[in-house]
Amino acid sequence: MDYFYHFNIWVLTLSLIYHSGYGFYLPGGYPHKYSVGEALSVKMNSITSIDTQMPFSYYSLPFCQPLDGIKYSAENLGGLLMGDRIENSPYRFRMPVNESEIFLCRTEPLSAGNYNLLKKRIDEMYQVNLILDNLPAIRYTKKEAYPIRWTGYPVGIKVQESYYVFNHLKFTVLVSKDEEANVARVIGTGDAAEVIPTIGNERSDIPGYMVVGFEVVPCSFMHNVQSVKNSKMYDKYPSPIKCDPTTVAMPIKENESIVFTYEVTFEESDIKWPSRWDAYLKMEGSKVHWFSIVNSLMVITFLSGIVLVIFLRTVRRDLTSYEELDNEAKAQVNEELSGLKLVAGDVFRAPTNASLLCVMVGDGVQILGMAVVTIVFAALGFMSPLYRGTLITGMLIFYMILGVAAGYVAVRLWRTIGCGDHKGWVSVSWGAACFFPGTAFFILTILNFLMWGSHSTGAIPFSLFVNLILPWFCISVPLTLIGGYFGAKAPHIEYPVRASQIPREIPAQKYPSWLLVLGAGTLPFGTLFIELFFIMSSIWMGRVYYVFGFLLIVFILLVVVCAEVSLVLTYMHLGFEDWKWWWKSFFASGSVAIYIFLYSINYLVFDLKSLSGPISATVYLGYSLLMAVAIMFATGTVGFLSSFWFVHYLFSSVDWIELPKFGSFGEQK
Repeated sequence: MDYFYHFNIWVLTLSLIYHSGYGFYLPGGYPHKYSVGEALSVKMNSITSIDTQMPFSYYSLPFCQPLDGIKYSAENLGGLLMGDRIENSPYRFRMPVNESEIFLCRTEPLSAGNYNLLKKRIDEMYQVNLILDNLPAIRYTKKEAYPIRWTGYPVGIKVQESYYVFNHLKFTVLVSKDEEANVARVIGTGDAAEVIPTIGNERSDIPGYMVVGFEVVPCSFMHNVQSVKNSKMYDKYPSPIKCDPTTVAMPIKENESIVFTYEVTFEESDIKWPSRWDAYLKMEGSKVHWFSIVNSLMVITFLSGIVLVIFLRTVRRDLTSYEELDNEAKAQVNEELSGLKLVAGDVFRAPTNASLLCVMVGDGVQILGMAVVTIVFAALGFMSPLYRGTLITGMLIFYMILGVAAGYVAVRLWRTIGCGDHKGWVSVSWGAACFFPGTAFFILTILNFLMWGSHSTGAIPFSLFVNLILPWFCISVPLTLIGGYFGAKAPHIEYPVRASQIPREIPAQKYPSWLLVLGAGTLPFGTLFIELFFIMSSIWMGRVYYVFGFLLIVFILLVVVCAEVSLVLTYMHLGFEDWKWWWKSFFASGSVAIYIFLYSINYLVFDLKSLSGPISATVYLGYSLLMAVAIMFATGTVGFLSSFWFVHYLFSSVDWIELPKFGSFGEQK
């Protein structure tokens, strides 16, 4: 079965490449025109709950199964990693035929195990997720006269001490009638219409309908079990069914059967096919997104002022000649730069665990590049929520390809620290290829064992694990080694000042320098914590995140803040005669990951407070930890590279700071 999954993934990929010759239609996908009487395929996704975050197969519960058996639909890699399991359903529609009182099935008498499992899923507030023409079923409710949209419907509900199951579904399919021969003229305007191929489509001249909405109303109806003893699936139920969502009537009891029925109504709508996702993607809280951006701009303005002052001091010789200053001005400049003079012989001394730093910076470049490319593609509409899992799939592909950048940066930094020495570049390349992926696989393996034990569809099948390891080993690792090879051949960066033979003792500081480093992470966190709430809600609350334009702006602001924070902290440490700036510049901006993980714990306590069970909480914290580690690598790399450039630029001006120069063996000249 897993072979069938991945075979279809390759088929879909090749199909997308083929159709790219015709162009694309944002936000993605081609419309399907249904002719009168044509069957519509309703599919089932995994049942989900925000209380457990553990998806399960729909057919793990005692529900009706299709006559031709359960069949899995092809899904992409990202969908499988997210726990999506698309299966066929017993529901059958015909365009645009209204049907009511359709008998679906009568289950076997509930065994003790199925009875307790059904009660447990109701207690855990599991939702059933149906899909029609790639549209999730949407349910509308009201709270204090305000309409609320939900995707899916609950398995059942508990009233007092009784459990009720929703055994009758009222479907409404919104359709847009197409009377034109050329579909493109109807569903698009301007250039958008031109990219939808209709030439060669034999059915383009047949009027039909396009699905633009899929709504469901769940009801609990007391059926007469004996009256359907001889009924077959899709027969007419012998008596009228009144669907009242405000009342419940079908309690579940051990050793008793449940009867399932449904009805479907087709309604013509003014909604056009390109706008059919608007009901799912209505922007809420756009003012909050703008507030987040304005808040970030204020932080950047404050830090930019500090950075400007630093640069004005360090490039003063470019503004006015040092020799033209009077004695008092010279004394002031020398006093300001005295700390820098004293650490000149140590500022480029190799840091402790240099190879680990190179590996982490290389991995950070890889993660940062993946984030940039993914967000840009998503902001341009290439990774629409129309396609489940494409975001995760794209991230994995971009990450593997960017292995060449990780190897190049890690090895070139390693050679720079070693003053051009080639020795050890292979081990550094292997470290860049394996360090972060190894950390991710370790965390995912532990979480996978927990989900395997719970029989959750969120557990990654063993064959999928193999299919993840093989591309990494066959694509990412070789590309990283190739990047390392080019990094070893590239010229290393020359230091403007050589390191002295004896390290200078760092004066005692009033406050621990690492305390300042850890506190610096609050500024980058302040630029993204508002957007982080929306991202967390989309991951754990089942909401659709699609404002990638806002995310791109916030991401750019985050990179700027991380660079400025690290630069300011590095300058302060050098001014205090603390020449061990390498790791501190990395963690000055990378410490934002600590606050993100703490925020994740806060989100668990206050927003996911109903999260039930230690396994669910462990899975949540495990994924949050993995996210925090990835962010630490990316932001830390931004901070380190900006500080490295600044320090190199600063100490290149030896002629006006009068820094001591050292020979190859540390003798002062």
